Amino acid sequence: MPPVFRFAPSPNGYLHLGHAYSALLNADLARAQGGRLLLRIEDIDQTRCRPEYEDAIYQDLAWLGIAWEPEVRRQSDHLALYRDAVEQLAARGLIYPAFESRAEIARLVAANDVVAPWPRDPDGAPLYPGAGKELAPEQRARLIASGVPYALRLDMAAARAIAGDLTWREFGEGPGGETGEVAARPEAWGDVVVARKETPTSYHLSVGIDDALQGVTEVVRGADLFWSTSVHRLLQTLLGLPAPRYRHHGLIRDADGRKLSKSTAATGLRELRAMGVSSEQIRRMVGLPPAS
Repeated sequence: MPPVFRFAPSPNGYLHLGHAYSALLNADLARAQGGRLLLRIEDIDQTRCRPEYEDAIYQDLAWLGIAWEPEVRRQSDHLALYRDAVEQLAARGLIYPAFESRAEIARLVAANDVVAPWPRDPDGAPLYPGAGKELAPEQRARLIASGVPYALRLDMAAARAIAGDLTWREFGEGPGGETGEVAARPEAWGDVVVARKETPTSYHLSVGIDDALQGVTEVVRGADLFWSTSVHRLLQTLLGLPAPRYRHHGLIRDADGRKLSKSTAATGLRELRAMGVSSEQIRRMVGLPPAS
């Protein structure tokens, strides 16, 4: 069977050079290996995702000379599948509702930081400090019935005990030079969010489900997601999903050494195109050889 690659952007802003590098690398590898390239639109965040950004993704990829197989998978069309997965985890007692708002979590972290530095995940965000796991069932039911917003969190200790030791096969390189067989450390993320009251999934949950259902065998993505793979391997194992091979690549950074981001208004591909930059120039700018 030919390898299956995918490019999976979120339509919450315009694509920039970092996206171009990842998309082109996926396309180049698929071509070199006689594989297939799929496109997935990761639009579960309905407050930030917009149709005009999705349209721009198609335009930018076509301009770069990237062709993908139909049909495009749009996550918002498959929320029932993610909800089913959440229910599977809930039936095994592996998730619980947490009712603290982001502001309340920030206050809890600040209060604990006075005593000792509160532990952070690999992205630098504080681990969940709340008491959602300790609430009695009747307390949870009462809060849910009253309409209080909540996040559904994975009981990491319980999930880790079931899954046991986990690894993944890395064909790229991690931030510390990790490659080959890499030991997963999902516990470094604490009790991660797998869904919310208003959204029946999360990036961590949906990415593994989508990759499995689309038959993806090769995940090629930025090194900023390297340690997220630990959580993905855990959820794949709990849900009985296959593990693809992973290749994490370096990031395209700005003049100050920061990774390019939509949130920092990184120059978009559409702006570069309007300035007269060619698709071949884009390949040179991100360090790729000319298209064959």
